[in-house]
Amino acid sequence: MSNFVKKNVIMDAEAMRRAIVRISHEIIERNKGVDNVVIVGIRTRGVPIAERLAAAIKDIENVELPVGMLDITLYRDDLSTLAYNPIVHGTEIALDLNGKTVILVDDVLYTGRTIRAALDAVMDMGRPKAIQLAVLIDRGHRELPIRADFAGKNVPTSHKEAINVYLAEEDGIDEVAIGDIEE
Repeated sequence: MSNFVKKNVIMDAEAMRRAIVRISHEIIERNKGVDNVVIVGIRTRGVPIAERLAAAIKDIENVELPVGMLDITLYRDDLSTLAYNPIVHGTEIALDLNGKTVILVDDVLYTGRTIRAALDAVMDMGRPKAIQLAVLIDRGHRELPIRADFAGKNVPTSHKEAINVYLAEEDGIDEVAIGDIEE
């Protein structure tokens, strides 16, 4: 089992708040408003970030966007290497994705495999007009041709480093830390 050893905090609560507000403005600008836009957070930490984006967009545009929760467990390409009985938390998307612009939200973009699984899951639920990706942190090292449309911060890392996102809703604190992985 590997351990995360924190080196530096690269985003504090205020930096995270500013990144969410900036991404919200970028989503509104790119889509010329938010008509036909839905936000879908990838479990676990993508969901609170998606909810924060929706709240920021509501503050800016006075429009309440629907937010869905996506569990990609059964779409992972490494499912056979996970536990024999993977825990599925469930997908909660009680909205029609057909013809909508889906903003897919996750905390960290790394290899792109999580996003590939999320794209498969979304496409199984309908035929969106477009899918855009918003992430809090893009750390590089892509293994698939996937890129973020909206990123809070680009953080070059080595493969021996990790990025941990801590959210008040899950962890009681808002911060993003970079650290080393020790075996």
